[in-house]
Amino acid sequence: MLAPLRGIQVLDLTRVLSGPFATQQLIDLGAEVIKIEHPVGGDDTRRFGPPFVHGESTYFLSINRGKQSVAVDLKEERGRELVLALAQRVDVVIENFRPGTSERLGLGHETLRKLKPSLITCAISGYGSDGDPDYAGLPGYDAIIQAASGLMALTGSPADEPTKVGIAIADMVAGMFAAQGILAALFERQKSGQGHHVEISMLEAMTALLTYQAGIYFATSQNPARMGNAHPSICPYETIETKDGLYALAVGNDGQFDRLVHLMSLPWLKDDERFRSNRARVENRGALMAVLTPKFRERTRDEWDRVFREAGIPGGPVLEVAQALEHPQLHARGAILTHHHPIAGLVRSVASPVRLDGAPPLSVAAPPRIGEHTRPVLKRLLGLNDAAIEDLLAAKVIAEPS
Repeated sequence: MLAPLRGIQVLDLTRVLSGPFATQQLIDLGAEVIKIEHPVGGDDTRRFGPPFVHGESTYFLSINRGKQSVAVDLKEERGRELVLALAQRVDVVIENFRPGTSERLGLGHETLRKLKPSLITCAISGYGSDGDPDYAGLPGYDAIIQAASGLMALTGSPADEPTKVGIAIADMVAGMFAAQGILAALFERQKSGQGHHVEISMLEAMTALLTYQAGIYFATSQNPARMGNAHPSICPYETIETKDGLYALAVGNDGQFDRLVHLMSLPWLKDDERFRSNRARVENRGALMAVLTPKFRERTRDEWDRVFREAGIPGGPVLEVAQALEHPQLHARGAILTHHHPIAGLVRSVASPVRLDGAPPLSVAAPPRIGEHTRPVLKRLLGLNDAAIEDLLAAKVIAEPS
């Protein structure tokens, strides 16, 4: 098992999703992540549910594997001093507070990097820390960012209202960009010895995903249309109803289209001027789908899938989440991890998709209990003895499991 970030220590001041998802990427590459949580309640996601497993939130369990939980009250001066001391002993500090909060706590990136110039800091926020005064510093919530980024307007059926994606994609994309930025800063530090500050705006992260849809607007000054499961620039590239459910078809070139219509006993389609090229098929999408759709309904999606696989035509059944997570290919490649949690029991989660030289995903510990690692981390990194820790516990500056 390769761990390219082994030896890199990360102080994680984040909560909820964007930051924890970023640090989960670093964990999966071998980094040590020390997660700072409030002594009472911990990360907000510990209360997100149902569902819960023996009182443990499945939301929290899904994005915090392998982390070390240190419970510290940042409202207490002694708590802030502890975190400030920890920050000087790690390689990376990441937070997703509302802009200005870390500075008020005395933990802003400028303060931290003055104390340790080689430190890499990262901040994730909704709209960024500067820019238009009407937006800079506003809190970021996934659904609001999906709406503001244009993604929601592109999602859903043309006849229905705009729809958010079924996962908190703005949070998660921001987290992925944050991990990417941290990796770039670590690489640069190897050359210069200097740390850097990485800033991620959820709005900018989501807008970056617009890619070809943004290209449509820049070229035409027109809003790209909401098209449901169809593609604005490729056809046929959408879901089609079969005898027993939806099938996702992705015909990406003329050769695949020729094979498709041959297999469906519709050879005349490739000789029709309306369908001879991808451009023509996009311009005449309605006419083409009016022919293909009733033909697809003659067989089940599995029957079509077998035929198309043999012919090299891309496609596949639309699966429910349960079916997707039990996909034989995921299990064959070790993409579903199992951990033993002392309260929740066996916990499964989805592994990182990153594979280096074919190595399997790293085996890491289960998600932590609140304050599970408070004592060992304070001893190891700060050199505190048991008496000092007991004093902090008595003052409720820190906490550990009872």
